[in-house]
Amino acid sequence: MNEPSIDPDNFFKTACYFESALILVAVALGWLANINPFEFIIFSEQAIINGVIGTLPLCLIFIALNQLQMGSLLKIRKVLHETLGPSLSKHHWADLFVLAAIAGIAEEILFRGLVQPWIENSWGVMVGLLASSVIFGLVHAVTALYFFMATAVSIYLGLYLDYDNTRNLLTPIIIHGLYDFFAFVVILHSYRLEQQKGK
Repeated sequence: MNEPSIDPDNFFKTACYFESALILVAVALGWLANINPFEFIIFSEQAIINGVIGTLPLCLIFIALNQLQMGSLLKIRKVLHETLGPSLSKHHWADLFVLAAIAGIAEEILFRGLVQPWIENSWGVMVGLLASSVIFGLVHAVTALYFFMATAVSIYLGLYLDYDNTRNLLTPIIIHGLYDFFAFVVILHSYRLEQQKGK
């Protein structure tokens, strides 16, 4: 069995610190670009409902892809299991929820709260959506296929930013956080099943 490339004992703190630091990056770049990355975080019941509903299609797609035995998908699954499995297995589900929430908040503030409107200001809404999504895909590109999958998810989140023609960053934050939590739980479950079979 391969040794995990991430130290399980330090994973949670390191991941939380790294994701949280993205907020500081967004604030610093926002100051340079004269953009407030928190401007469109508007708390409303409808945004929460839209966020919960918007999470469901991503979860269903994740489940469907997790059942397929295609080589490229198996490669992604292997990478996720080897890098995240040992670390996730050492933590309570509440810890995973906290990490997913931090990731959802931080990454959306950076990509949807700053990068997307920054590009929009010069090149328009469509270019802002697509370019920010490509950047999002690149920083998540553990494999070539995963780049395209992450880019597609980012486009989905970017569209929800302006759902009902009302810009609200809270909706993609909720979708991103809940989806990450769901993915963590599924990866953890699959990893534990593999460990049991290997005994």
